[in-house]
Amino acid sequence: MAKTITSDEALLREYHTYLRLERSYSPNTVEGYETDLAKLREYASTHTGKNGEPLDYVHMDFEELEAFVFDRFKEIKSEATQARILAGIHAWYRFLLYKDYIDQDPTELLEGPRKSKHLPTVLSLDEVNRMMAAIDLSTNEGHRNRAMMEMLYGSGLRVSELVNLQLSKIYLNEHYMLIEGKGPKQRLVPLSPVAEERFAYWMQERSTWPVKPESRDIAFVNRYGRPLTRVMVFTIVKRLCAEAGITKTVSPHTLRHSFATHLLQNGADLRVIQQLLGHEDLATTEIYTHVNIADLRKAVLQYHPANQKKIKGEK
Repeated sequence: MAKTITSDEALLREYHTYLRLERSYSPNTVEGYETDLAKLREYASTHTGKNGEPLDYVHMDFEELEAFVFDRFKEIKSEATQARILAGIHAWYRFLLYKDYIDQDPTELLEGPRKSKHLPTVLSLDEVNRMMAAIDLSTNEGHRNRAMMEMLYGSGLRVSELVNLQLSKIYLNEHYMLIEGKGPKQRLVPLSPVAEERFAYWMQERSTWPVKPESRDIAFVNRYGRPLTRVMVFTIVKRLCAEAGITKTVSPHTLRHSFATHLLQNGADLRVIQQLLGHEDLATTEIYTHVNIADLRKAVLQYHPANQKKIKGEK
C-alpha cells in the first residue's frame, strides 16, 4: 500500500535529499532534475485528467505523462535536451516508487529521442607530441603547463579533476593519484614515468611561486598562487594547438579522448579503460570502439590496393 504524502514541501525536500545523498548526483544534475519536476508540476496544475479533475503530478499515468512530454518537446528541438528532460521525469517516478509513494512506475514504457552519438575528436600521437613540444619550458609557466598536459593526456583526467587535484592525493612513490571524480566517486589513476618526471620539475618551480595559504594543497596554481580555473586550462590548450599548427577543434577533454583511444588502439582492455576514465557504465566507454572502427576503415580506404586503384581512377 502506498504511503501518504504529508505535504508537497516535505516531499520535494525528500526528493532533493534522495538525489544528492542516495543517488550521489552532481549539483548540476540535481538542479536539472528539479527544474524538470517544476515543469511537470506546472503542467499538472494547468491540465485536467480523464475525470475532469486537475492532474496530480505524483499519480499521473502513462498517457498523461506522454501528453506532457509531447507538449514539452514541441518547443524543444534539441535531442540532447529532450533526453535530459525525459531522464528527469524517470528519476522522479523512480524516487516515488522507491519510497513507496506509488505502487508502479508509469514511466517504464515512456520513450523519447535516441540521443545520437557523435564520435569525439581525437588527436594523433604526432599531434600530441607537437603540442608538448610547443610548450616553452623557459617561461615561468612552462613546467606547470607540461605537467598538466602530461596528466590530461597520460592519465585521462577531466579538466575539473585536474584543477581540483590535491598534492596530498598524489603518491609519486607509489606511482598513482587518488582522483575525485563526478559526485563523491573516487578512483585510483596510475602516473606514467613521464608525468612523474614533469610533475617533479613543476614542483621545483612551484616552490618559488607565491602560493596562497588556502592553495597550498592545490597541485596547479596560477602566477598569483591561486587555483587554476577551467577557463584558463582551456585557454592554454587552445594556444598550444595554434602554436602546434593543429586546426582541429580541441579542448582539454580531447586529450582525455585521445588517452582512451590510444590505449584501445594499442590493445588495452575496454574494462580497464572504463576504470581509468571513471565511467560508471561500460556503454559510455564503448564509444571509443567506434572511434577505433572509424580509424580501421580509414586505413583500409587509404592503404588497400583495391582502393588505391579507385583513387587513381583505374578500372
